Amino acid sequence: MAQQATRRERIDMRVEHSVKQLAERAAAARGASVTEYISALIREDAPKILESEASIKLTNAQYDHFIAVCNDAEQKPSKRILDVAKRLDTEGY
Repeated sequence: MAQQATRRERIDMRVEHSVKQLAERAAAARGASVTEYISALIREDAPKILESEASIKLTNAQYDHFIAVCNDAEQKPSKRILDVAKRLDTEGY
């Protein structure tokens, strides 16, 4: 079975001279090209950033308050909240 080639994309970026030198020195220290070094940084860091943006961290007190508000039968969701919930439902969330 033939191995499928990985399609490679370009990222063009402009950085200060000192940043470029720093990247080149760090890449050389790892025995990698600048492309390999920056790709590794993105692979390591991007998932952490995306995970932190996708989750909400609460203290115990904040969580307790949230649950109390959710369980309060007299609290009614606003029209804005209902509209967002409906949109999320239609988008499959």
